[in-house]
Amino acid sequence: MDKVGNAPRRAAIFGSTGGIGSALCDVLTARGCEIIYAGSRAGSGPAGENIRPFAFDLTDEASIEAAAKLMKDALPEWVIVASGVLTLADGTGPERTYKRLDSGAMAQAFALNTIGPALIAKHVLPLMPRDRRCVFAALSARVGSISDNGLGGWHSYRASKAALNMLLRNFAIEIRRTHDEAIVVGLHPGTVDTALSEPFQSNLLEGQLTAPDKAARDLIGVLEALSPADSGKVFDYAGEAVAP
Repeated sequence: MDKVGNAPRRAAIFGSTGGIGSALCDVLTARGCEIIYAGSRAGSGPAGENIRPFAFDLTDEASIEAAAKLMKDALPEWVIVASGVLTLADGTGPERTYKRLDSGAMAQAFALNTIGPALIAKHVLPLMPRDRRCVFAALSARVGSISDNGLGGWHSYRASKAALNMLLRNFAIEIRRTHDEAIVVGLHPGTVDTALSEPFQSNLLEGQLTAPDKAARDLIGVLEALSPADSGKVFDYAGEAVAP
């Protein structure tokens, strides 16, 4: 299939075995993407002749640096960080009250939702092409919006995503000095039918849960439509800006 719109010839997905990450690989392949660097902790990725699997760990900067070096011979035009955590590996979920705050759990949430994506940016943004449009995007969340927060709770998750949004804004300002056509954004995918949202799906209204393949198509459509003037913002699956 021929490449359409602003879809990239080469892309990198950090978190390619998750529900959204795997779907992003499939949709980009269908868009004609010639090379997709597909990263996961195990170093596996979706099947496909255009897929180049690599291993990385959000908590291990050396693994992220090594992954970036693998891309130097065929630089990606798009890099998408499709990773993050809501419920920790030990089953600790988002705190509904400040009385349940735990420093260790907070540190893990920030390591995976904020620091890890920031370190990916540190090592891949210098690789982004300067002579054409390029995109760095990270999955964020509407609950990271400070002005839109009317419910409270989910302290570590909200705060880690708000911090991520601030860093993306910072990176957008900085890279603009060297890359005129660079776009750095956060993406709110909505509530997607993945392992991340599974513990919280029971109270959803009909139509609120999105299949991963539709979420991927929506997000890629949003990225295709963005311009450098949109850099530094967060956009939802419908292409609407999320209030900071």
